[in-house]
Amino acid sequence: MDIPDLPVQTGTGRSSASELGGHSAERILRRHTATDEHIRVPREPNLRRRKSTSDIVQHRMAFLPTLRRAATLMFTPERTISKAPNTWRSIRAIIFSSWFNVLLVFIPISWAINFALPDQHTLIFVLTFLAIIPLAKLLAFATDELSIRVGQTLAGLLNATLGNAVELIVAIIALTKCELTIVQSSLVGSILSNLLLVLGMCFFAGGMRFSEQGFGQSAVQLNSSLLTISVIAVLLPGAFQMALQGQPAYDESSTDYEILKTSRGVAIILLFIYGSYLVFQLFSHKALYEDDSADIQETKGYAGQNPWLQLRLYRRKNAKSVQSPLPAGDEEVAFNHTVPTEGTHSERESASIGDTDTEIDPYMSVPVSLGLLVFVTVLVAVTAEFLVDSISGLTESGGIGQEFVAVILLPIVGNAAEHVTAVTVSVKDKLTLSLGVAVGSSIQIALFVIPLMVTLAWIMGKQLTLLFDPLESVVMFLSVLTVNYVVQDGKSNWLEGMILMCLYLIVAVTFWFYPGTSGIFQC
Repeated sequence: MDIPDLPVQTGTGRSSASELGGHSAERILRRHTATDEHIRVPREPNLRRRKSTSDIVQHRMAFLPTLRRAATLMFTPERTISKAPNTWRSIRAIIFSSWFNVLLVFIPISWAINFALPDQHTLIFVLTFLAIIPLAKLLAFATDELSIRVGQTLAGLLNATLGNAVELIVAIIALTKCELTIVQSSLVGSILSNLLLVLGMCFFAGGMRFSEQGFGQSAVQLNSSLLTISVIAVLLPGAFQMALQGQPAYDESSTDYEILKTSRGVAIILLFIYGSYLVFQLFSHKALYEDDSADIQETKGYAGQNPWLQLRLYRRKNAKSVQSPLPAGDEEVAFNHTVPTEGTHSERESASIGDTDTEIDPYMSVPVSLGLLVFVTVLVAVTAEFLVDSISGLTESGGIGQEFVAVILLPIVGNAAEHVTAVTVSVKDKLTLSLGVAVGSSIQIALFVIPLMVTLAWIMGKQLTLLFDPLESVVMFLSVLTVNYVVQDGKSNWLEGMILMCLYLIVAVTFWFYPGTSGIFQC
């Protein structure tokens, strides 16, 4: 039914109903448009409102799965672990784990000599020196058993941490006895031993098997930067003292206390740097420290005949041995250079895939491994106390200097376990893990143990600073500089390893004749 148009009276005249309908529709459209805009306007502030407590909790809850997943991967072993042996078989494995266990007989002998003949300092030092070597090896054995049950990155951290347990115990005991010079010298010597001796032996042992070995260049350069920071922290107190010595208003006593305050502040900063380094290594950039990292250089075999393997095969044939620790393909690698070596990147990936299908047979259960760690740590603490007590009497005779004992002898005892672990894995083309043990251990001592000792001394009321002996500081700086040049190309060979080992021998000869200097504070 059609509705006729009705006239509408307006101020200007009459209008039709269609015009009215048009205006009404326009007014309705405007009303709806205004209503929509009126509805949307309060929504904008809601989008920009401040986060409530529930939103923060939800954001944290969303972050927890990522953190939980990273922790799960960190504690997940690369290969399947078979059933752990019982307690008796675990103890039997401990007894027959190494020939170094023969030296365990020196533990009761050294203790007896220490109480029966306390004035025989040289004899006590030698016996305790020999007693700590098998204890360090047992620490490494227990650490390896725990390392196979976690990821590779955490395994390297465990090896570096527990590998430094001997140095840490010796430093704490020396600190309690106010042997501040021994604390500083032993820690510097541990850094030199790891950077020059352990790393040099890894490069040399791996170079006897491969022409060139590749490793993660980015991770190593980062580690070199961390070592450089630690060296700067050690050099700055010396520069602080030298800069003020020529001033007219120079006061030695006040300057020493200013250096002490500076050392304590720098120690806290170094501990923060080490904590950040752990987060970087274990969580945010853990892929850089894996063997299958993308920036690892390719390992190459010898182009011709491998002289080292030829010599080994010749000795093996003459000795008529049945088995060899090397793979069965060594003869082909040594005499036929067309056979690809197992060190290439592609074959490393295939080997790692194949390894995940096999199971690892542990030698000990987890409770026995933890019990062994605790028991051996106690034995190391007691034996190291006798060792530290005998150093003063040993050096007073004049036959050997305190600097040589603290910088060279003590770190060799403490790093015996790391020598075995790092060299063994380097021969298996696991050079990234070797660097994690050797260089990672140096970083841990420089960024954690040294500032921790300064902080502990602060708590105990003892005046330990970062002002080291001038020669020790210079040698550590030159050693870090040399290692930076050696590892900057991401490859290694046996000659580079020999260079590092020879440099360590040069350092050892220097400290044999170096009398040392006294610190600015004496207990």
